[in-house]
Amino acid sequence: MQQVGFGAWNWVAVIAYLVVMLLIGAYFTKRASQNTDSFFTASGRLPSWAVGFSIYATTLSAITFMSTPEKAFLTDWSYIAGNIAIVAIIPLLIYFYVPFFKKLKVTSAYEYLEARFGPSVRVIGSLLFVFFHLGRVAIVIYLPTLAITAVSDMNPYVVASLVGILCILYTFLGGFEGVVWSDFIQGVILLGGAAAIIILGVVHIQGGMGTVVSDALEHKKVISVDNWKLNTAAAAIPIIFLGNIFNNLHQYTASQDVVQRYQASESMKETKNSLWMNGALALISAPLFYGMGTMLYSFYNHESSLPEGFNTSSIVPYFILTEMPPFIAGLLIAAIFAAAQSTISSSLNSISACLSVDIKHRFFGKGAEKDEVRTARWMIIISGLFGFGMSIYLIASDSNDLWDLFLLITGLVGVPLAGVFAVGIFTRRTNTFGVIAGLILGIIFAYIFNGMGGGNSPFFVSIISFGVAFICSYIISIIIPGEQKDIKGLTIFDIKENTNYIAKVHDKKEK
Repeated sequence: MQQVGFGAWNWVAVIAYLVVMLLIGAYFTKRASQNTDSFFTASGRLPSWAVGFSIYATTLSAITFMSTPEKAFLTDWSYIAGNIAIVAIIPLLIYFYVPFFKKLKVTSAYEYLEARFGPSVRVIGSLLFVFFHLGRVAIVIYLPTLAITAVSDMNPYVVASLVGILCILYTFLGGFEGVVWSDFIQGVILLGGAAAIIILGVVHIQGGMGTVVSDALEHKKVISVDNWKLNTAAAAIPIIFLGNIFNNLHQYTASQDVVQRYQASESMKETKNSLWMNGALALISAPLFYGMGTMLYSFYNHESSLPEGFNTSSIVPYFILTEMPPFIAGLLIAAIFAAAQSTISSSLNSISACLSVDIKHRFFGKGAEKDEVRTARWMIIISGLFGFGMSIYLIASDSNDLWDLFLLITGLVGVPLAGVFAVGIFTRRTNTFGVIAGLILGIIFAYIFNGMGGGNSPFFVSIISFGVAFICSYIISIIIPGEQKDIKGLTIFDIKENTNYIAKVHDKKEK
């Protein structure tokens, strides 16, 4: 397929965006350097609306920005049930999960696991997060780079460097506060970019929005009766909704990059507001991203055609570069960069938080604050370069077979880990041995069900793996009783107890 020239004005737009990101990181450098609390949580001084935008931008990667329209282009809007699931779990988060994180004043999500089950479970949870997100950094750089360079004359190594290296730099400089404010700007760019693509695309279609709506209804491109049939599990809305409930429980309760943001606002009220803001953005963005796909379906059926053998994973950048005017196209490509960088920066800051708080501070002691911030920054550099290096290897090898295996193994871990958090909060009798065994069994069952004939929906696998981890953790704990820990105030049965939560997690004495 002939590649499209990127053009000087498009480069101007992309470089302008990247310079702004670097300036944000530089602006917050001094404040982030004060102490680790400021570097990892901004000392709780961020407004709820900015935190809500940050949660939204963190959970939306460039892969989602491109794959959601592709899904709507190829099929329909059935996966929108996942966005609705985000809103559905917010009351559950507010009433049953977030209070524990707020009362413990945790920097790391896995501090709760130590308070509830002991240091071994904390370390397991933390390291699983670190390993998964190291790989995630690589894939979030690699896949958008692949999609953009497949349809343009941009050098893949240049694109990967612009996305990865500059993101590492502004995360290194600005700490968590810089990450959140860059997330806010990136979230605005994402939503504005999606809206611009739809508007400019509809203008190019003869008949405008009427043609798009007519095509959507005639070809069942939105929601139809078929989407509710359980025998088509991959596209059945009930399965998609339930599976996303458990996937989102992982992201919002067991994943450091989101949980870390619960401490970014001072009060519980502010944290609630940030979650509702994130939910509102999830609902607003859904018709934008799926609408992109529906518009593209009409456009390439009436106004143009895709090249023979075209890989639809590149359909969004292809449309941008072939149909948008110069500079505007550059800004829209910058939106894809923004989606990637919001995910990468959050992963890097969270990886640094886990390694600092769960490993170094917990087992080797905490030194002077400025020294700890310096160490945290080095962890960002090292982990960022490792993820960037993996992405370069994938580009050079032009093969992702090993990567697929890595994703299969690590991706199955998240939902069972969410089951461990849930069994800790909703039961009293679960012990350390039980949850470790339950986590392992949840991963094993997820792997088995994922591989059975290749026909199981990933959402069905999520439901099974969460249930196995939760139920097995509880049953094994009853069969094999463990050491009795002081868990007062750490379950829903005494959530309002005025317990000394901080004392339940012991770091080594400061040096």
